[in-house]
Amino acid sequence: MPRSVKTVNYTSELKKFVTSQYIYSGVRITFAIVLPGIILAYFGLLKDYFLFPLGTSFVGLTDMAGPFIRRRNALILAIFSFVLVAAAGSLAAPYTVTPYILIILFGIFFCMIGVYGQRLAAVGGLTLVVFSIFVDAYLSSGSLVKDLLIFAAGCVWFLIVFLIVSKIQPYKLAGQMIGENYLQLSEYLQIKGRFYQPGAQLDTLYQEVIAKQVIIKNLQEETREVVFKTRTIVNESTTTSRLLMLMFLNSIDFYEKLITSDQDYQKIQEQFAENSILAKIHDFLILLSDEISNIGIAMQSGTKTVPLRDFTHELDLVYDEYFELRNRRLTPDNLEYFMSMRLILSRINDVTQDVKTIYKVFSQDLSNAKSLSIGLDLDKFVPKQEKLNLRVLRMNLSLKSSHFRHAIRMTLALLTGYGISQIGVLNIGHSYWILITIIAIMRPAYSTTKHRNLLRLYGTAAGAIVGYLLLTFVDHHTILLTILFAAMILCFSLLQKQYAWAVFFMTLYILITFNFLNPGNVNLIFKDRIVDTVLAGVIAFLISYFVLPVWEHTQNVSLMEKTAAANIHYFETVMDKLEHKPVQEEYYRMRRKDSIIHLANLSDNFQKMLSDPKNQRKKMETVHQFVNTSHLITAYTASLHQYTTSGNHFSEIDLNAWKQKITAEMQCTMNLLQNHDPNADIPGIQIPLPEDNLVDELMLNRKKELTEKEIYDVRDPNKITRLTELNNIREILELVYDVAHEQRKVIEHYREIRNAMG
Repeated sequence: MPRSVKTVNYTSELKKFVTSQYIYSGVRITFAIVLPGIILAYFGLLKDYFLFPLGTSFVGLTDMAGPFIRRRNALILAIFSFVLVAAAGSLAAPYTVTPYILIILFGIFFCMIGVYGQRLAAVGGLTLVVFSIFVDAYLSSGSLVKDLLIFAAGCVWFLIVFLIVSKIQPYKLAGQMIGENYLQLSEYLQIKGRFYQPGAQLDTLYQEVIAKQVIIKNLQEETREVVFKTRTIVNESTTTSRLLMLMFLNSIDFYEKLITSDQDYQKIQEQFAENSILAKIHDFLILLSDEISNIGIAMQSGTKTVPLRDFTHELDLVYDEYFELRNRRLTPDNLEYFMSMRLILSRINDVTQDVKTIYKVFSQDLSNAKSLSIGLDLDKFVPKQEKLNLRVLRMNLSLKSSHFRHAIRMTLALLTGYGISQIGVLNIGHSYWILITIIAIMRPAYSTTKHRNLLRLYGTAAGAIVGYLLLTFVDHHTILLTILFAAMILCFSLLQKQYAWAVFFMTLYILITFNFLNPGNVNLIFKDRIVDTVLAGVIAFLISYFVLPVWEHTQNVSLMEKTAAANIHYFETVMDKLEHKPVQEEYYRMRRKDSIIHLANLSDNFQKMLSDPKNQRKKMETVHQFVNTSHLITAYTASLHQYTTSGNHFSEIDLNAWKQKITAEMQCTMNLLQNHDPNADIPGIQIPLPEDNLVDELMLNRKKELTEKEIYDVRDPNKITRLTELNNIREILELVYDVAHEQRKVIEHYREIRNAMG
């Protein structure tokens, strides 16, 4: 049995990769490079026209996921930029001083255009790579016009391939990205399921949850841009466009339901550790995550799908286990624990019903999607991007701007790398490899640069060794070509998600390519590749560490402020809905989105801070506690929202008093972060905690019934007693208050230390 389970897992992982946007993009770029390469090789022209596939590969690397118009415009901009710097580099190559001047001008400018977003940052980075190659003049044929025309033709060729593929499959990217959302949700549910394993390491699992939330947040932002800014999806009423919009909005709501499953796992483990109910819940959640993964794979591949197993029957077995345990062990002392377990099962049931609905959409017509997203202004949910105007660029020409500091570091590193490569006694064979490696490694933050530096070194070393062995012991051209094509596909496919592996395959196909162009130079190419990578890595590390470094701790207070403010607005909005005050659905969704995004940004910053030098990991414990408490506030607020959809009124609980008291605690935290008087202008700070005596009376009556052995064996999975709902709402409010109060104490301590240090 274990063997078959492993086989299924490997098969699923392979399907995820084969149907993903990354392998699809990798195959498209490889096809665009290889097809003209084969034709040129057939006529014996590949060596003379090598700049054609080179131009194709560089333009292909600038193609990032996004709306069609933005992708097309970025490709056109990349072509003009590449040809411009290629001409400038070629003209400057024979001179001694001119390349240094161009490095300064191009280095500053093409790094600074990153202020307009990641897409232009990618264009700028690859433009510097093109300049690095042409200023070296290693690939020059001696005719500048001919070289530029061949290179430009290769660049335009990829644009043509892109336009053709986009016309043939206009919905492909959106479907793949939405599918990836479901795959990430599947992994998120697996982590949540492990909280129910016997002996679960809760602290470790919480860190995994937070790390996964960062990934989901980033992916949702990218998918929003693609889905909400693609006119064929937003404006057309075709079956496919409705399905894509429905599935994406569904994934966002689905994510909220998964967040609501946070419980006091320590108490649940202590109370039910000796029973099999926790193991059954764990097994069912893993089973359900497989179903969500199956949906994600189907979305990526654009095919229909059916459930892998009868998961409704499996859920019934979990409920049977719970009710049997309840009938045996329920007492007045553990009533609250069984209520909590009942709500856990209720949320699992809700998630299961959602999965059933998704499968129904796949297997039937899409009439359910006709009323989709009415009343939502989709533009408000798209990530904001800076407009292309000079004012934004001028505002960032300051040492306060991380982009400007990065531009200075990058330019200085390129100058250093180029200067060292020109020292004759060092006999560096391919100086542009040093510059390209510096460009690939260096990022605005030191932590990211350090991480990529290590991955680049590992990938290059491993790829160079394997490539050397292949070229030494394999001389069959067909085998080498097969490996070359496979390595290219895997390199382009893994570049965004598995950088070390991408570099490994990149090194492999570069070594094989150069061997085809200049046979017999294996030893020289191997040595140059290793030496240049190590040299570039040392330069990038030293410059990033000593020259205007950007440390993650400098962003802590700003990110904590944004997270605290977003949680206040999110909590107030949910409480208004719980009190049946008028709240527009669009407004609620915006508050939920802001809370999740700011929490993910703070968590991401904390994770990066772990890679900073020890002397720059300032207030680590404080930031860690703030991240954890913010995560709990967001999760508990999401849990409260589930009670807003039933239409029930919960008059037994003083919701308004709870709202004032909790908001006051959260506002105190906000004031502390802004270095204001923590209690200034906060009316709810002095009111006592609500007692909710009616709920206590109902609980006492129920415990009295249990004492008198009045146990009702009602096994309706969809039926939850009002007392269970009331008790859970009050319990969640108590938890939110306790966490908000704990967060305030954390920031009070943080402020005391900060003031003491001046």
